[in-house]
Amino acid sequence: MRGGTARTASVLVGAAAAPTLLTATGAHAEGKGDIRVTGAVANGGKNVTIGTTRRVTYPIAITVRDDSGVKGLTHVSVFNKADGRGFGDWTDTECVKKSSTTSVCTARITVAPQWLPDSLPEDVDHTAGVWQVDASVKANDGDYWIADDIAEFKIKRASKLTTDASPEPVAKGAKLTVTGRLTRANWEDLQYHGFTGQDVKLQFGAAGAAHYRTVRTVRTGAAGELGTKVTATPAGSWRWYFPGTTTIARVVSAGDAVALK
Repeated sequence: MRGGTARTASVLVGAAAAPTLLTATGAHAEGKGDIRVTGAVANGGKNVTIGTTRRVTYPIAITVRDDSGVKGLTHVSVFNKADGRGFGDWTDTECVKKSSTTSVCTARITVAPQWLPDSLPEDVDHTAGVWQVDASVKANDGDYWIADDIAEFKIKRASKLTTDASPEPVAKGAKLTVTGRLTRANWEDLQYHGFTGQDVKLQFGAAGAAHYRTVRTVRTGAAGELGTKVTATPAGSWRWYFPGTTTIARVVSAGDAVALK
């Protein structure tokens, strides 16, 4: 619950009005019978990026095997691997039978940014990074299995990046100033703030070219600002590219097309 005390790892079906707050339990794998989790992938192997407004739902595909067939999932939880803190609601599950013994059960986890401010005793921004998935599964014959750390993935704070090149148009061979700003989502106040001290690549794509090339790398200032001067030779578009970090998502700005006069 928002503003509540973190609980032992558990996600409740249909509890979509507020996040379930999580803490990790001790690592273990135990149960009854021959049912096993044989594989799991979170969000198709991609990072999960959370900003300040848009609700995010991502899948966790869990492959389960038992000689009697698979009944389904009884528990799914996700949380930061380092500190055991996390958030999210298990909002849906679909199990697809692949054979008489094996099914892939896909749990969907939903996060709404408005849940996050004050959701943990400490700064919730610190939960960005490497997360793990725990799950419990059940077979048709009553066998069950409780497994920790069946998959790992990254949850990252969203980032934004702007570009402005001037003057436009510019004389061929003249100096062009390219500016921009890198910001990152703050889950405590649901605002974007400047991201200082980051290396960002300035890229150029000539008019009609299919790709951009990196021209130079510039470090962001105290408010995330960027600025550099380049020589305008061919016409084309300029943009900034930030490769991201373990906790902050990569981002590419829109290109700013500059014509020659």
